[in-house]
Amino acid sequence: MNQIITFDAMKLVNETWHLLKKEILLEWRSKYAFNGVLLYVVSTVFICYISFNLTPGFSGSNGYKVVWNVLFWIIMLFASVNAIAKSFMQESKSRLLYYYSIASPQAIILSKTIYNVLLMALLSILALLVYMVFFTNTLGDPLFYFLTVLLGSLSFSTVFTMISAIASKAGNNGTLMAILSFPVIIPVILVLIRLSKNAMDGIDRSLSLGNIGVLFAINAIVITTALLLFPYLWRD
Repeated sequence: MNQIITFDAMKLVNETWHLLKKEILLEWRSKYAFNGVLLYVVSTVFICYISFNLTPGFSGSNGYKVVWNVLFWIIMLFASVNAIAKSFMQESKSRLLYYYSIASPQAIILSKTIYNVLLMALLSILALLVYMVFFTNTLGDPLFYFLTVLLGSLSFSTVFTMISAIASKAGNNGTLMAILSFPVIIPVILVLIRLSKNAMDGIDRSLSLGNIGVLFAINAIVITTALLLFPYLWRD
């Protein structure tokens, strides 16, 4: 029994690894998602920068930190939607049928999730660097804020990958994806805003451990749900 479980686990890891390499190779050749989202982030940050410059003295006001933080997460939220929403929607039926014949559904959803996590982590780091170049910031704990950004990219990737998989089996309905993701992504955003605000204020990191635990719990639930639900969606 143990040998069977070990063999199945090794097979799952092997299939996931090869599918992940395929995703990275395709993106490296086209750079469609990366370039498109990066252009969106840079242009949005620049537009916000121009708008804020039209309000003299705003950067020195008490509300500047709050706006700085919230605006960043709004930009990252829509960047995540643009980058991840097409994870399954851009796949043709013939390609999905081919995947069905060579890999398990768990390997497919895992490879998509890991790829989206890597893509969003890279985009989040670049977005934060661009954001800090354009806007004056007063981060009390830059390292913890950076960690929060990585946790945010992880959360956005897991949630939107699962929702994209569900929506792709419902006729690629973009409206359905928005409806399904709303009740899941709102708690994630609220937790991320609290964590990042604590980082901006330089509050002791131990006080944020509860919020980090909540974030990891949400991600664990989403990933587990995806692994259990996707095989049934895959059969349709």
